[in-house]
Amino acid sequence: MPLRLALKVDVDTDRGTREGVPNLVEDLQAHDVPACFLFSLGPDQTGRAITRVFRPGFFQKVSRTSVVSLYGVRTLLNGTLLPAPHIGQRNAHILRAVREAGFEVGIHCFNHYRWQDHVQTMTLDEIAAEFGAAREEFRRIFGGEAQTAGAAGWQSNARSREVYDRAEMLYSSDTRGSGPFFPRIDGRVFRTLEIPSTLPTLDEWMGRPEYPDDAIVDRLVAQLREDQVNVFTLHAEIEGMGRRGLFQELLAACRRKRVKWVRLDEYARDLLARRETIPVCDQSLAPIDGRSGVVAVQVGGGGCPA
Repeated sequence: MPLRLALKVDVDTDRGTREGVPNLVEDLQAHDVPACFLFSLGPDQTGRAITRVFRPGFFQKVSRTSVVSLYGVRTLLNGTLLPAPHIGQRNAHILRAVREAGFEVGIHCFNHYRWQDHVQTMTLDEIAAEFGAAREEFRRIFGGEAQTAGAAGWQSNARSREVYDRAEMLYSSDTRGSGPFFPRIDGRVFRTLEIPSTLPTLDEWMGRPEYPDDAIVDRLVAQLREDQVNVFTLHAEIEGMGRRGLFQELLAACRRKRVKWVRLDEYARDLLARRETIPVCDQSLAPIDGRSGVVAVQVGGGGCPA
């Protein structure tokens, strides 16, 4: 069986939308590779993320990933010393061009900072309002409802899952895990299919002595499994900008390996046609190697034993 790989692109910032997204579209089209672009659609308040200094591992990640060079000083001041640019209003033409180029599009969030840093303490009504604002902006830009969402910072809980269910999403990609599942939180099973990211992200490896840049691509390709659809999350601000060369190397390496590319929306529909085969798995919050704080994770794999 050939190696199968699906790509999910998280777009976090105004600059990532303006510069990183067109670069990624160009690189993906050059290799005829599909991807799902998930957009941040409201104000870019990246500068407020400085409040994460109290999270375990934050300083280590900032220092080794060269955040300033990747994101730029302007972006790191958005929402603090500089006004927060409204991503959807400023860049609607870029977002539409992605869909017109044949790529899948969906929701990352409305306000990336607010979701990633505060969704765990938001009420159901507050989460519904935040996601509702993203849905409204998506409809304004694309003229229809989003079919998928992937949470900022892999931050998900029972309240955000309920909001997804109400929106009748085709699928979501909010977690880190090993394979598709229906999430169970505190005993409640949610009906929106979850397709987790199965591979590490570049920023979790960058700058670590055990993962030099000239070895990252080979190590990542070596983690592809033949018994599943592998899902890799990339970021417009990293693979589309500061580490674009690494992403181009990854695409070339996958071509040499004869990787079969998978569209996530088609994969979701195929899975849901065999709904009874999709396992129910617990979802919880846990730390993962190379990332500060905790993220939503799938508990178990395969049959999802506890």
